[in-house]
Amino acid sequence: MNGIFYFSSTGNSLYIAEKIKAELGGEIRYIPKFKGDVDYYDRIIIVSPIHSFGLPTLVDNFIANMKSAKPLYIVLNCGGMRANAPYFAYQLCKEKGLNIRSVQVVMMPEIYTLTFSQPKWATKMVLRKAPKRIKSVIATIRDDKEIIIPKPKKDKWTPKYLENRKNWHMLATHFSTTTDCNDCKKCIRICPVNNIKHENGRIVFGEKCVACLSCYHRCPEKAIVYLDKRKKDRYINPDILEKNIGADQF
Repeated sequence: MNGIFYFSSTGNSLYIAEKIKAELGGEIRYIPKFKGDVDYYDRIIIVSPIHSFGLPTLVDNFIANMKSAKPLYIVLNCGGMRANAPYFAYQLCKEKGLNIRSVQVVMMPEIYTLTFSQPKWATKMVLRKAPKRIKSVIATIRDDKEIIIPKPKKDKWTPKYLENRKNWHMLATHFSTTTDCNDCKKCIRICPVNNIKHENGRIVFGEKCVACLSCYHRCPEKAIVYLDKRKKDRYINPDILEKNIGADQF
């Protein structure tokens, strides 16, 4: 049976995971909540966004702590530049002695929209093309096609990624809530690292953020703002059930 492990804040990775399950079968498991043994599964498939040219902290940690000889397939997604993220993920698996078979990338809508907005037409176009791109990825996994990712001649991206990671934990300290906040506390419930609390009648953001932006995009009232910029555009993948983000599917 396939174990399909995913990390998702707006549903893009969950969407890909659901497509993989529909074609290949298996169980979908949410990485931050998984406490079991990956060796329970015959094949391990990891679906993750690319964060700032590399892996999200929680996905990086998950892979680094894996101990398994089972075939491993990684499917990354991004809205813009992949840089050398596929090589970084591939090399991490090699260093940990994992049986990595392939690292593939699927273009999905951009979610890092704190300081800019992706045009709606661009989002619709990417979503329209996604199923065909995912189908090709699934075929590679089904056929167990090995994809060896060679070391790039020049890698200016991995050092940038590692430098950016040093500051991720502070990103949420630049979040605040507007008067539109109705105290629903959804942001507290969905934060994968328990970085948000309710103190003295208000939402407080801590210093252990992983920059997933789940709270920012999924606040029902769009009441969370970055650097007090009251942008209205938010993104949740329209082809999944939002309530399933962060849940397992058996």
